[in-house]
Amino acid sequence: MTDSPGEERAPQAGAAAPAAVEFAGVTLAHGRRRLVEDASFGLAQGAFVGLFGANGAGKTTLMRSVLGLERPRAGRITVFDAPARPGRAGIGILPQQRQWPAATLDLAAIALLEAAHPGQGPAIGAALDLVDGQALARRRLGALSGGERQRLLLAQALVGAPRLLLLDEPLAGLDPGAQVQIVALIDRIRRQLEATVLFSAHDLNPLLGVMDAALWIAARRVRLDAPAALLRADVLDGLYGARMQVISGEGRVVVVPAC
Repeated sequence: MTDSPGEERAPQAGAAAPAAVEFAGVTLAHGRRRLVEDASFGLAQGAFVGLFGANGAGKTTLMRSVLGLERPRAGRITVFDAPARPGRAGIGILPQQRQWPAATLDLAAIALLEAAHPGQGPAIGAALDLVDGQALARRRLGALSGGERQRLLLAQALVGAPRLLLLDEPLAGLDPGAQVQIVALIDRIRRQLEATVLFSAHDLNPLLGVMDAALWIAARRVRLDAPAALLRADVLDGLYGARMQVISGEGRVVVVPAC
């Protein structure tokens, strides 16, 4: 079970702080299929925001639009008060498709990090320090667990100490223990760097005690809410595509399938 999502956390993703990411009347589509219509919201700097929606709802497309890789059909997207565009500095990315090529499994991770960021030795070292990964980076990739590899992939996203982290399904394929560790690590790094985190996931449970706010997509509409708003039965059923229930006790909650 996770800590109960308190209402006091939500204002951190509200209107008082300058927006790290802002959508104004944005419509997004994939081919002819509209995924998001007339979305307007702002993510405050330093907030930890969970991104949720059923498969195919548009979570990855929304993240790509923040990167300037998907142009909106309508509306405006700004990142740190400037239009979203490809190659913008200050953004760290952990994409959904991120398996290491088989040919690299006999290499030390540090070699791959140095190849991806040539001439940035100090920045690579700082990123590895953030994820406690200095020792891991010198081991063979093939000898690392899924959680350990994920820490090194996170380090790659952290090179340069970004102000915005876009993490697309970073918990996919990890066991529950590794999920808890990765979420805690990301939250610690977020506080240390004072960065904004947009973290997509299918399961609410690992993020319930950490999120400042939840961004969720359903029926082409996007809403930014306090985490507790997602615990309504109608919202949960839509996000999971099945009947769900909330079990609570001693100040903690967990979402499980309904009996």
